[in-house]
Parts: sequence; structure tokens; C-alpha cells
Amino acid sequence: MRIYVLLKQVPGTSDVKMDEETGTMVRTEHKNVINPLDENALAEAIRLRDTIPQAKVTAISMGPLHAQKALREAIALGADDAVLLSHKHFGGSDTLATGKALAQALVNLAGGSLGPDDLILCGERATDGETGQVGPMVSAILDVPVVTYVRKIVLEGRHIVAERVVEEGTEVVRLPLPAVITVVKDINQPGFPTLAGKLKAKTCDIPVLIPDDLGLSRDDIGLSGSPTRVVKIFRPKLSRDTVIHQQDTSGVAVDALLDFLEERGVI
Repeated sequence: MRIYVLLKQVPGTSDVKMDEETGTMVRTEHKNVINPLDENALAEAIRLRDTIPQAKVTAISMGPLHAQKALREAIALGADDAVLLSHKHFGGSDTLATGKALAQALVNLAGGSLGPDDLILCGERATDGETGQVGPMVSAILDVPVVTYVRKIVLEGRHIVAERVVEEGTEVVRLPLPAVITVVKDINQPGFPTLAGKLKAKTCDIPVLIPDDLGLSRDDIGLSGSPTRVVKIFRPKLSRDTVIHQQDTSGVAVDALLDFLEERGVI
């Protein structure tokens, strides 16, 4: 069994910046972290792997070259290997273009098609985009089942029994493999890197795939392959007209306050 975990490196919540010209997020090397819910997905993948003989966990990410840091952290946490999709033509990809690239990477890594017991895990959403679309997009492109908002996974042969969170409580779904699962934070508590994991992460090779490796053209990815665009970014302007009345014995300030409240229908 091969378990693939889709990881995204996101800016720290206090360090998000946008490029006002392109409408895309500025992804610098500093203050980036693994998307928190993807850490839960990784922890669940490792838990499942440890119960299945010969199972492996592969972490996959798309981003700038410095996203290798997040993948090395994933290996330190317990992933067996990792792959990065990185090229300037990937830049600006929306969820559809990102889904296409990740889906094609999964097909390539699986040798042409997913295996009958392969599983793809990812966080329910990323903190930088908050769309929750990439996981379902990947499943749609690969034409495999998907379950979202999952807080418990039980493996039954070549089927998954998933408990998912819904508005009125929980729902239990049984689906065949291969499949895509998006998880919520309640599924587990992510662990910490081990010494052996850190040593492996420091020396391991992380392949970098470019669009040509995946058979993707510029029209499939990046801004060219993205039907959704941020057309305008602006900072809201807050303006307040403040009127100050000084209280004195004449009662003018009180009368002005009463007139103000009456005009607005408060009294």
C-alpha cells in the first residue's frame, strides 16, 4: 500500500503578503510552515502505515524550491520519502491548476495509474487560501472517491471506513480504494520529529519535478491554466467623522446627543 500526503507550505499567519500587481500570494523563504491540517494528514498516514506491512508514506508538495524544507520536516516526522513540484510556470496556479499538477504527479509516481489499495490524504483546507478545494479537485481529476471533513479512519482490506463531521453531528462512510481523504484537526495530535528522522531528512534526496516531467503545458498550470483570478486587491479605508461636544451647564451637549440618537431611530 502506498499512502500519499499532499502537503502545502504556507506563510505564518502573521506574515501573509499579497502581490497587488498579480493578485497572488508572496511566498518568500522566511517564516513558512507546513499547513497545520496537512500535519494532521501526515500523522494519520504514518499511523496507518505502521499498521500495514510494507506500506510507505510519500509526501508531495508544489511550491518554490524552499518548500523542500517542509518536505524534509515531513520526513523527519516519519514520511518515507518526498517529491516537490517546482517551476516558475507553476506560479499563480489556482485550485484547478494545482489539482491538475498534483493529480498528474500522483499518476506518475504510481507508475501510470493508482494502485488498488492506494490512499491520498491531505488537510481539509489550507490556512492561506481557505478554499478546501484541492483535495476534492484531485479526486475529480483522478476519478476516485473522496470524503471530506474526516476525523477518524479505519482500514478494512481495500476499503476505508471514514467518520466525517457534518453540521448536525457525524456521518460514517465506507468507500473503496484508491480514494482521497481530507482530514480535520480532531483526527489526531501530530507528533514530533525523531532523531533518526532528522538524520534521514538531512541527507535524503528530494526529487524536483517540473511541468515537462509531468507532461503538462503552460496552458494547464500557473496563471494561464487558472480560470479563477484575483482581479483587484485593495486595503479598506476607514474614515470616521468625529464630533466632540463639551459638557457644560447649558445642556447643549445633551440636546445634541438626543437629536443624534433620534435622527438614527435609536430613541
